[in-house]
Amino acid sequence: MAKSGADLVAEAKAAVRTCSVEEAAERIGRGASVLDVREPAEFAAGAVSGAINLPRGLLEAKIAETCPDPASAIVVHCATGGRAALAAQTLAVMGYTDVVSVDGAVADLLERCP
Repeated sequence: MAKSGADLVAEAKAAVRTCSVEEAAERIGRGASVLDVREPAEFAAGAVSGAINLPRGLLEAKIAETCPDPASAIVVHCATGGRAALAAQTLAVMGYTDVVSVDGAVADLLERCP
């Protein structure tokens, strides 16, 4: 049986470390890199200060340029949490060890980290 996109997101959320918007804000305050995996137009409409825009479709090809240290703390977010979970899962497979996926809406994160 074929898996749906929702199935893949659910599996990714179960496989990665997720965090609340509040925990993400704390990690960002302690210096974690913020990886925004939304598309450039979404990013341009509003982004967390200092966030790096790396759309999920380019993640594997560009992450080493953006975050060369696989042990660095990374907070991954998107619009609602699905793409962030998929991206965090990919980063884990690639050897990144301190990655969390924000389980929440970007609007909520923007309120905490303008």
